[in-house]
Amino acid sequence: MTTGHRHDLPQARGDRLLTDGGLETTLIFHRGFELPEFAAFPLLDTHDGRAALVDYFRSYLDIAVAHGVGIVLETPTWRASADWGALIGYDAAALRQVNTAAVDLLRDLRSRYESDDTPVVISGCVGPRGDGYVAGEEMTPEEADSYHRTQVQTFADAGADLVTFVTATSSSEAIGFLRAAERAGIPAVVSFTVETDGRIPAGQPLAAAIEQVDADTGSFATCFGINCAHPDHFSAELTGATWEQRIGLLRANASRRSHEELDEADELDAGDAAELAQLYRRLRDVLPNLNVMGGCCGTDDSHIAAIAETCFGPPRPRNLARSTAESQ
Repeated sequence: MTTGHRHDLPQARGDRLLTDGGLETTLIFHRGFELPEFAAFPLLDTHDGRAALVDYFRSYLDIAVAHGVGIVLETPTWRASADWGALIGYDAAALRQVNTAAVDLLRDLRSRYESDDTPVVISGCVGPRGDGYVAGEEMTPEEADSYHRTQVQTFADAGADLVTFVTATSSSEAIGFLRAAERAGIPAVVSFTVETDGRIPAGQPLAAAIEQVDADTGSFATCFGINCAHPDHFSAELTGATWEQRIGLLRANASRRSHEELDEADELDAGDAAELAQLYRRLRDVLPNLNVMGGCCGTDDSHIAAIAETCFGPPRPRNLARSTAESQ
């Protein structure tokens, strides 16, 4: 089985790539799906669900091809771990099957879209054991390693290029996740979310969390990221310090609302795509190793298209972009 880009990640060598937007909010508010426990992975078990996921990812692949840049595709598995799976009737065997199916779906899309101009990197998406907005009772690194081990190993066995812990809320869980990834022999990224004061939900400053995780894991993470927060929530924390060189992924919200406000909202707050793109451009000047850019809750392909045009320039002529994709 090919391991794709696992041993030569484009973003690790300095290439700049896109990634997708807010999968779950797009499916709920734009496509009309009901996602139990905010989980998208059950869609892999139905024909209509798989078709919706393919359509979703193709919209972002088309943007990457049009701009001649690479893209990281995250599996729709943010909730596909033991505790969350059990809430909606998935046992260990069913979770292993659905996590593998998620990688297979993206491998098929890669076979149709990838080119020299547009490398397609497949990331196994791992979510927190608890709520993505609240740290709750913190696990020890050993407990987190044990909890995330099976899902991480499944992604490694299925041929994912890397695994990404999205919406990390505590440094201890991030440490355990990275230990599981190192044992599985697969590159890993940790993306923290932050509150409006720039601290992660467990209360640590972002800088302290990144420094602690690096110190405890021997800097195993390929890079760190920030997701599910508006740039206004963390920009003031960026002062050119050394730890900022470890930030390589940004998946911001276009909404300025706090996590609590987003949780209580009945309508989608999509913010301003053009404004968000300009903020990304400014952050690129501050974060020297920011190589992967996408979105989080409330963002969709229109936000990513705006980010691509603002940060990479206008798309190539349509006929050139189409012929590149169709030649694969």
